[in-house]
Amino acid sequence: MNDTNGVTGFTGGIGGRSVQSQKDVVEREKLMKTEAESIVAEGRKRDLHLRLLGAMAFQARCPRYNFLTVKLNRALSDIDFAAYSTEKNKIDKMMRELGYADQPMVSALFGSKRMIWDNKSNGMHVDVFFDKLEMNHTIPFLNRLELEDLTIPLSDMLLEKMQIVHINEKDIVDSIMLLLEHDVTNSGPDTIDAHYLGKMLSNEWGFYYTVTTNLRKVQDRLATLTELGEEDRARVSSRIETLLKIIEDRPKTLAWKIRARVGARSKWYDDVDSVGG
Repeated sequence: MNDTNGVTGFTGGIGGRSVQSQKDVVEREKLMKTEAESIVAEGRKRDLHLRLLGAMAFQARCPRYNFLTVKLNRALSDIDFAAYSTEKNKIDKMMRELGYADQPMVSALFGSKRMIWDNKSNGMHVDVFFDKLEMNHTIPFLNRLELEDLTIPLSDMLLEKMQIVHINEKDIVDSIMLLLEHDVTNSGPDTIDAHYLGKMLSNEWGFYYTVTTNLRKVQDRLATLTELGEEDRARVSSRIETLLKIIEDRPKTLAWKIRARVGARSKWYDDVDSVGG
């Protein structure tokens, strides 16, 4: 996963580019969308659990509001997937049959948790994370990839952004898109599972601190996001307040309480290593 990855929408253009460049970017995005869906579909035929994460997942799950990313002038860099390590050999076989080759050094050093694939014939770059996403904080995928057909669950998508300690504009806007498009509940299809988020953050104070801090940053950004009307801003703000209340009300573990006494005086997150390219 590249921290600069993102798309402006599967059918939209990117602001600030020339007409020809904009056309090229749109065509590239269409090709990547088709390729991503093709890989998921082929995996499904083979009983594999490959699910999109990253920028493409946000574009796929936020079709009404992905216009917000136009102003960010971003271009899609790769296709990111979550998968189970128990299916690694079958995924390896499938990707090679689809014309992809892995990056040997990445496979040798990180193959148990991550593999990067390149297809020289179409220029596609695929990043596969096994069992969990390990960045500033860890998001586990165990028993989660069966919940959705195309992407990781919406609550995991939100955590994917909210776990970033040094969160930037694109991550905040992606989070706003998700909260605009999907309600916050404790259950139900196509919603952000607040119960799951509360449970995840009740075990680790550092994760809790990063996520709640970022949720408030998202809320602060709403006031200056002129692309949204007052009703949309109020909707996102209300959903953030709902999330924060559920997270705060969830009983915390003893380990959480002990770590909370130290607070941010001691480092509470992991550094992110750069892998592949």
